[in-house]
Amino acid sequence: MNQRETTTKGIVLVAPLDWGLGHATRCIPIIKNLLQKSCSVILAGQGKTKALLQQEFPELLFLDLPGYNVQYSREKWWLPFHMAGQIPKILAAIDAENEWLKDVVQKHQIDAVVSDNRYGLYHENVHSVFISHQLLIKTGFGSWADEILQTENYSYINKFSECWVPDAEEGNNLAGELSHPAKLPSVPVHYIGSLSRFDSATATKGSEHLLVILSGPEPQRTILEEGMMEQLKEYNDPVVIVRGLPDDVEKIEAQSNIKVYNHVNARELQLLIDDATLVISRCGYSTVMDLAALKKKSILIPTPGQTEQEYLAQHLMKKNFAFCIDQDKFRLRTALELSNAFPYQLNDVDNSNNLNTAVDQLLLKITHSSTVA
Repeated sequence: MNQRETTTKGIVLVAPLDWGLGHATRCIPIIKNLLQKSCSVILAGQGKTKALLQQEFPELLFLDLPGYNVQYSREKWWLPFHMAGQIPKILAAIDAENEWLKDVVQKHQIDAVVSDNRYGLYHENVHSVFISHQLLIKTGFGSWADEILQTENYSYINKFSECWVPDAEEGNNLAGELSHPAKLPSVPVHYIGSLSRFDSATATKGSEHLLVILSGPEPQRTILEEGMMEQLKEYNDPVVIVRGLPDDVEKIEAQSNIKVYNHVNARELQLLIDDATLVISRCGYSTVMDLAALKKKSILIPTPGQTEQEYLAQHLMKKNFAFCIDQDKFRLRTALELSNAFPYQLNDVDNSNNLNTAVDQLLLKITHSSTVA
């Protein structure tokens, strides 16, 4: 019996970008929703993305798809030039993944594609969904540069069948201008609510610790880790560090009050967050959505030069959602004191079950297309 004959709801390819682990983690609730609706799901990626998703879904078919392999500079001021130098490589990766998709659609009889920020995964004969919370990309060079980049961004998004935005359409949204620009893409845009791989908070109170979650592209992930380990030498209370390295077996030495994990699965991470007195992490959007779901106080450190995270830090600080501080200004003792006095407002995020609705509509389109065919 082949794969087509074992499913009644269609075969869906889900492929997140390899720009940190956040794109992969926020696809987890989408994958679960598709599986609950009797879809056959195929995953694609490489490296850390592959390692993470295979831990969560070991039973699913996984296809190797090279990532964009974007590298960050050590110095914030050099990052725009460093990123500009990688544009040809990124464009080549987009073209390559589009050609890859043509072969995969035919070989695996794929009915739909869900692409989290992978710009080349559109197909003229298959319903394709593009996921992004950055409809407006902050360049750091002013509104004129933002508009130019938005035009280029939309030129790719508009090749897809529709766009899903992981944020609330109205009310208490998390991404601000990033997800709510003045101008939208020309394809249908659906706000599917905040996506988290976690259920509602279920704190066990088994322990209380400071939780440090490391993530994001190198070398900045390692730079933050090394700085954090140095500052924790003067901290004597319990600490748990999750390094964000799902495909790494290397262990680092730490003092007796610190537990270090290279990676933990979603269930284990939720327990660690639930039982934490405070979370210190990057200001990545997927991390923000997870913290919102669990209503957890946090100190967020944007990746230096990553304008999206720098904007989110300012936005979330104004909302009193998180205490945010730049990496070069971070001093653990001072940050903890300021966080203790910060007026956190961890309000409910309005999701309105929009993801479930979006998936239902996608499956109706798949069914209609197959019926017409």
